Amino acid sequence: MPKDDKSQVSRSGASEILGYEDFLTELKTRISQAQLQAAVAVNRELVLLYWQIGRDILNRQQQQGWGAKVINRLAADLQKAFPDMKGFSVRNLKYMRTYAQTYPDEEFVQEVLAQITWYHNIALLEKVKSSEERLWYVQQTIQHGWSRNKISSEINANTTKDSNLI
Repeated sequence: MPKDDKSQVSRSGASEILGYEDFLTELKTRISQAQLQAAVAVNRELVLLYWQIGRDILNRQQQQGWGAKVINRLAADLQKAFPDMKGFSVRNLKYMRTYAQTYPDEEFVQEVLAQITWYHNIALLEKVKSSEERLWYVQQTIQHGWSRNKISSEINANTTKDSNLI
């Protein structure tokens, strides 16, 4: 029997194996869930790392009198040390500092804010001034699985509604 015919038989025979399709479906589900859990864990760690970097920059600037220019040097040095990593631009380091300044409670960052992506957090920092309103958007994002585009469109829609009330 030619090689191609053998593989065809084994593929067609697999669907005839008792319980095979259910087993395959279960494995696919478990693999997808594990991938999602891994992505959530990585996101949680990254958000916390960015908050810690921001907090440390703030502390050094306050305690040692570092100026704003240190962020430029820090960005260049971190990019050089970690060339394959994104996230250490001057702009992002400034976001980290603002993020830590806006949310001084590490436990809140770990338990609540780390459930959404860094980009969601940045969108909220840029577009929403009230901490109560930011928390509402975080909760909605977690509950409904809003993308960054969806959260931005919700913020814009609500801002438009609010300005029409004035």
